[in-house]
Amino acid sequence: MIRVRRTGVTAVAVLALLSAAPVSAQAAPPPSGPRASSAAADGGSDGGLPPGWRVTGEGAARQLVWRSGAPVPMGDARVEFYAGGRLLGRPQPGRDGHTFRLALDRARADSLGGLQVRASGRRLDGPGATDPAPGRNSVAAAAPPARLPANGVDPGRPGPYRTATGEYHLDSVRLPGLPAPVEMRAVVVAPRGATGRRPLALFLHGRHATCYKPHGAVTGDWPCPSGTRPIPSHMGYLRDQRLLASQGYVTVSIAADGINGQDWTAEDGGAQARSSLVRLHLARWAGWAARPASAPDVVREAPRADLSRVLLVGHSRGGEGVNRAAMDSLYPPPAGQDGYHGPVRWHIRGTVLIGPTAFGQNPVADVPSATILPGCDGDVSDLQGELYVDGTRGVSRGAALHSAVYVVGANHNFFNTEWTPGRAQAPAEDDFWNDPGHHDPVCSPGTRTRLTADRQHRAGATYIAAAARLFVAGDDRVRPLLDGSGVRAPSADPARVLTHAVGAGRTGAFLPDGPVSVTGGRLCSAVDPSPSVACLGPGARGVSPHFAPWETARETGRRAVALRWSAAGSPVRVRPAAPVSFGGADGLALRVIVPPDTSGTLLDVSVADASGRRATLGRVRVDGLPGSERTASYWARELRVPLAPAVRAGVDLRRVTALELTPRTRSGRAWLIDAWGRRPGTPAVRAAALPRIDIGRLTVEEGDSGVRTYRVPVRVSGHGSGQVRLYVVDPATGGATDRLVTVRPGGHDIDVPVKVEGNTRFGQDVSHDVLVKAVHTAVIGSYRGGVTVGNDDPRPTFTVTPLAGRVTEGQPLKWRLTLSAAADQEMSALFAVQPVVRGPELSTKDVDPRWLRESTGASPDPERPLSRVKGLSLWVSVPAGRLSAEVTVPTVRDRGVEPAESVRFRLTDDEGRPQDGGPELTGTVLDAS
Repeated sequence: MIRVRRTGVTAVAVLALLSAAPVSAQAAPPPSGPRASSAAADGGSDGGLPPGWRVTGEGAARQLVWRSGAPVPMGDARVEFYAGGRLLGRPQPGRDGHTFRLALDRARADSLGGLQVRASGRRLDGPGATDPAPGRNSVAAAAPPARLPANGVDPGRPGPYRTATGEYHLDSVRLPGLPAPVEMRAVVVAPRGATGRRPLALFLHGRHATCYKPHGAVTGDWPCPSGTRPIPSHMGYLRDQRLLASQGYVTVSIAADGINGQDWTAEDGGAQARSSLVRLHLARWAGWAARPASAPDVVREAPRADLSRVLLVGHSRGGEGVNRAAMDSLYPPPAGQDGYHGPVRWHIRGTVLIGPTAFGQNPVADVPSATILPGCDGDVSDLQGELYVDGTRGVSRGAALHSAVYVVGANHNFFNTEWTPGRAQAPAEDDFWNDPGHHDPVCSPGTRTRLTADRQHRAGATYIAAAARLFVAGDDRVRPLLDGSGVRAPSADPARVLTHAVGAGRTGAFLPDGPVSVTGGRLCSAVDPSPSVACLGPGARGVSPHFAPWETARETGRRAVALRWSAAGSPVRVRPAAPVSFGGADGLALRVIVPPDTSGTLLDVSVADASGRRATLGRVRVDGLPGSERTASYWARELRVPLAPAVRAGVDLRRVTALELTPRTRSGRAWLIDAWGRRPGTPAVRAAALPRIDIGRLTVEEGDSGVRTYRVPVRVSGHGSGQVRLYVVDPATGGATDRLVTVRPGGHDIDVPVKVEGNTRFGQDVSHDVLVKAVHTAVIGSYRGGVTVGNDDPRPTFTVTPLAGRVTEGQPLKWRLTLSAAADQEMSALFAVQPVVRGPELSTKDVDPRWLRESTGASPDPERPLSRVKGLSLWVSVPAGRLSAEVTVPTVRDRGVEPAESVRFRLTDDEGRPQDGGPELTGTVLDAS
């Protein structure tokens, strides 16, 4: 196997193969750890790469491959490869559930040191990837939060209607970017005897395995192979549908296996495809409402749907999909990317997002939302869905309520019965992986905080119904269940459900994201590689949903105020660049994080105006959530104080210049996310006319000569002007530079030129990536794109020349590998040891024992032929721009008299298997006596 690689590979045993100074070759060390498997076990080894990793293929087919010793379930979080903290890319999953392959360009291969596999920030590779931090194996069981008082209205109680259930199955559809057609299949649950037009709730499941054999394995194929059946993930929300239908809603849950089986190629993880599918179903429902006789039986027998009152409910990637559908219904996407091209004949009143992915971190600010965050989510474990709340701040008018609903002890899968063991038709599992050797105090089954599947699903159904009642029915009596008021819905008992929110009746804001100064505390960054800058350093026990990472190692403008004190009474002051108005508000709502498993943190809250008048509004108590190393429990609690003391003190609430937090406990830590003036009520929401930005991708060939300039394709549509933050990724380093850009429809405000220099040297494709985020009065559709420059030169061939192929024991065997032409990349070849054809074979006692041990972990004892040493191979690398490299095998002199002994290594193929008839490195060692 000949491979192409740039320099920078590091590992325990590094191959030293230099063209100028030949030294001994070493193979990769043997595997270790329960979740890794060796490259040798896969049929190959990649020198300095860690166990389980290898590089395969040639030219454009070159891939970085990782194989897990345990199967990795198909889920919603993206599996990602990292090198030294830098995102390399998102690999293609293999059908075996163990193997992941990433096409390598020369930029991403510049350094493969510090390789890691992550999903939603959680490591999947290496020994102890899921183990707790040292010293924390025995953690006391966590206590659930105190039970909140009951809300006056409980939306989890069934309504007066009986329900009817049926299905429809329409012709499949083709969606852009997906080679195979996608099913148009759904299950409908509707109220019986309801009169008039009824609101419509549409459910979209997330990314799960697509096909299964009865009493057998699951796969991610599409279409499903013969002998397998589609997994009916869309049937997993019947409990939620029946509750809503009993309350008078027509409900439909749509199937999306066809997207799940193909979305790994999509740059946005399939969000646009899911949006297209949702809107294709809505268009059918709009047509059926207008012409009932054309509807399927199950729809015709149900009350007519009112498409002016639509609620979208999405789980995991389905959550991101319905968010995009809400966006696309207000701000049309580029026609070439969209699978629906008809009129919008519906109005989306709100969305419910259950454990959603947020790859684009592009929420729709003017559509109300409730995001359910499962405290024991083992799939989207960083709870990145929090960004559907935090990411709306300052983007539009701020009238829409955006709620985060934190369900303590809930996992990712059990909101869907078809993903729940014992209830699903196909094999299913608890996504929070339970290691019996490392009991998790919060999420292991049987703990006080972990919910059973039935209790979790009941809580989910209750809060879906709460969102429907507020967003669609306009019943403000349920708002306290979603807006951080600190009440509960008894139907969700015994689940502990906590909420906070932005938008709705909130005015004015202290936002650390904007221009502010801080004294007594620290303005910290949500995402930054520097521990001194980041809000949560590497020593934190768990992670924060508010600080969930995006595509870049550093983000500008996502900040919080960090407080740390060792004595009570030292205030932290936050001063915005311009005065904040709390006019019309009757209270102040703050969102504050304290460390998990802490209680009783006390803070005095004060404000001051431009004239220097100051008032203490009150004292708040903050308790942390139950947490462990494996949970995202650094989550903000909503705290409220009245503004009446400021009015009595004469503070001008229209010109507030400072917010002050004074700790009243002896020591502690806290993080201020934001603070708002608030008043009760849910204002009417009207979507603003905003510009929409979509980044495209252009693929070009480098050419043989000259310099050509290409530009990243950018489309700005819609109305008005807005501000976005543009990130341009350096293909050589992976680092990103950013700038604030004002955009207008039809303009060319985002201009990213890419210069491409042609040559005739072999290299790899190079991706020049661009990312964009909304800052103010803008909407982001396709958030990433760029220019991909394809190599168009042939791969050089090589020849092998023995330099010392017949030596006396104690002298090294030596060979030279020579390329037919220099390349822009490091060119590497892997030669696996083989039995010799005839005569005695060189043994483990004939080579340097240190070399053998460092190369393979093997001992010379018992003496055996080298071809029986597992994983022994020679990795030969020719640096970029050079023509040759040398490789050696050190031998040792012994005291015995021996015949001539030989060794043989053969070039391996893309899978690490020796090629039949492939080039060989052969050598003979003569006795020195």
